[in-house]
Order: sequence, then structure tokens, then C-alpha cells
Amino acid sequence: MRALVVGESGGIGAAVAAELRARGAEVVGLSRGRDGFDVTRPDVAEAQIAALEGVFNLIFVATGALVSTRVRPEKALREVSAEELAGQFAVNAIGPALVLRHAPRLLARSGRGVFAALSARVGSIGDNRAGGWYSYRASKAALNQIVHTGAIELARTHKRAVCVALHPGTVETSFTAGFAGREKLTAQESAAKLLDVLDGLEPEQTGGFYDYSGARVVW
Repeated sequence: MRALVVGESGGIGAAVAAELRARGAEVVGLSRGRDGFDVTRPDVAEAQIAALEGVFNLIFVATGALVSTRVRPEKALREVSAEELAGQFAVNAIGPALVLRHAPRLLARSGRGVFAALSARVGSIGDNRAGGWYSYRASKAALNQIVHTGAIELARTHKRAVCVALHPGTVETSFTAGFAGREKLTAQESAAKLLDVLDGLEPEQTGGFYDYSGARVVW
């Protein structure tokens, strides 16, 4: 088992990498802090991904940002700005797409290959009852569409591929430190549950959106 974890230095990314190693996998990690891998700099990200060699059984994209130019997500339309929208799309949608475009080359063809990207339940349009969080919601909804579309193409050449978006739950990281009153998973708990979900998915389920319990999330 050989795995690529993009965003390995983040809370969930580090936990996923650690859990994979504990399960005996060889893990190749990319992170902004250690490797200078910055998804908001497409030329840099492209060069580092293009330099990767060999085949992976799992590509796990754990990059993401709740805000880009603000302290908190928008609560009202009057707070929407072009700068925040652009920043959120750069990190949450464009970044994972730049990784996904290399999946046909990097994922195993002869056996099972998995591409997974961290999304969020608030990116679900059908599940949106509270409103607000315009940029984050929109960027995660865009990511979901990118993953779903990529799954269709991958299935043509990688018959056993699984390409999915994942909701990790509310996880105890710096990402969620300012949101009290929510039941939170530790990063280690979330990572273990997400990897268990991925282990149980079949090629027929590619293109889906699943939470940490394995339940399907509506688009």
C-alpha cells in the first residue's frame, strides 16, 4: 500500500498520514510548511506533483481553509466579497483539482486506486438550511462537482478506481477552535473513520460524497 497525502502538516492530514503508517502503508506527504507545497500557487503545486514518481494506491487531499481574508465566514450577503470568494476557491476547489488532474497517471490501474478529497457537509446544497458561509459553502460545492466529474473520467481508464469527496465531521483542530458547542472528533478519530470508509467503498460508489460514518451526503 502506497499513499500520497497532500496537506500532511495540517490537523487531519497529519492524522491521516500517521494512521496510514500505523496500518503499514508507505506514505509520501506534501505540505506547505515542510515542502513549500502551496495550492494557491499553481505553478509551484504543478511542478511538485509532476515530479512525483511511481504509482499510488491512495491519493488523499487534506488541504482546505475556512476563511481566506476574514476572521469568520460571512453571515450575510452584505459581507460577500470578490477577494474572499477567490481565496476560498483557490484553496478549496482549484487546489484539489490540480492534484486530481494527475490522478490518471499516479493512481494504480491494475488494482484498486482511491482518490479522496476533504469536503464539508456545508458544501451540500440540498442540506443547506442555515444559510451564510457563502464563500466556504460555494467552494466546497465546487470541489464536490470537480470530484464527481473526475470520477466519471477516471472510471473509463481505471476500472477499479474510487474517487470521492469526504466530510470528516467537526474535528478538533485550529480550523474549528473558534466554534464552541459542537460535538467534535479528534483528528485521530476522524482519520481512522475516514480510512475505514474508504476501505469499504466499491468502484460502483465512485463519484459519491460520504461522511466519516460512511453515510452518503446529499449534493
